[in-house]
Amino acid sequence: MEFVRTVGWLACVLYSTVPSFWLMVHPRAHRWRARVRSPFRVLVPAWITMWIGVGALTGPWRKLALYSTPWTWIPAALLFTTGIFLYRRSGAHFSFVQLGGLPEVRSDHGHHPLVTTGIRARVRHPVYLGHLCEMLAWSLGTGLVVCWLLTTFAIATGAVMIRMEDAELEKRFGSEFMAYRRKVPAILPIVRLG
Repeated sequence: MEFVRTVGWLACVLYSTVPSFWLMVHPRAHRWRARVRSPFRVLVPAWITMWIGVGALTGPWRKLALYSTPWTWIPAALLFTTGIFLYRRSGAHFSFVQLGGLPEVRSDHGHHPLVTTGIRARVRHPVYLGHLCEMLAWSLGTGLVVCWLLTTFAIATGAVMIRMEDAELEKRFGSEFMAYRRKVPAILPIVRLG
């Protein structure tokens, strides 16, 4: 159980920094695209530094649990499965280049159309919803205080990051994105029965 909790803590450390990574990108997307050299030469080391910092900050509390029961792994398994489903669906109509965010930071990746089909017809940011499902699964399953705190941090920074990403997408796609944003929710998907 100790190993699984450590894996859960490390997973939450990584996931919790995803919004912070994109907060480095979206407010300065036009500057990153203007660079001749790859912006990932700066962004990736900065992100790794975040992992180390968050890990060092939360490490002393990584064994503190709110509860410990095997039953919580049942709903956690459903959340893991939902997250994997969302990841798979997210890649169905998106290229690896788009999933990796290259159009946001590289001018040499041309124009990619706004994708509004598949899972994106129900939720604008299915990858982030997948991340949330995975973090909630680890938090619920392990019962670790630190996982719940990191999940809360990711939700707060993710809300800001989504607003910034939407603003950047509006600059790139204009009225097409604005119409899409009015119809499709950011994170909580449209569920159609029947």
